[in-house]
Amino acid sequence: MKKIILVIMAVVGVSVYSNAQSLHFGAKGGVNFASLSGDDADGADGRTGFHIGLLAELGLTDKFSIQPEVLYSAQGAKISDADLNLDYVNIPVLAKYYLTDGLSIQAGPQFGLNVKDDWEGFDTNAKSFEMSGAVGLEYKIGSFFAQGRYNFGLSDVTDQNVKNSVFQLSVGFLFF
Repeated sequence: MKKIILVIMAVVGVSVYSNAQSLHFGAKGGVNFASLSGDDADGADGRTGFHIGLLAELGLTDKFSIQPEVLYSAQGAKISDADLNLDYVNIPVLAKYYLTDGLSIQAGPQFGLNVKDDWEGFDTNAKSFEMSGAVGLEYKIGSFFAQGRYNFGLSDVTDQNVKNSVFQLSVGFLFF
């Protein structure tokens, strides 16, 4: 059964790649303006952090592409003068549509793996996996690009009704 699944995945992968208009790899980084939202997030102030990572853009047509990314993202909030540091390895998989030459909109799911759960010595009971939605805008000039994106939590970060809310500003470069 495992061999059949691997063969199917290989056939689908080769089919998608052979029909692709282009494939580009790149790197990006930027600033996060993170906070927590939800009923139990009253009194939470934002945390300014960073994100950095790698991406691939698989062009399927002249106007449409898929862009998976792998990002380290410093998120969290400040609650009662204590910093809640929730850092993630985020994996967004975005559909990207070019409105004009260089200007695109992006939307898709984001999967987050919690790699840091620190609240100045307190146990936060943060969950190890988080699901978000992501929407954004990008402008590309040659190999350089700038992005603005909003990530909104779909799953609770802790046992309470608290979700991540992150606005990101990024710059990046496509290698080829």
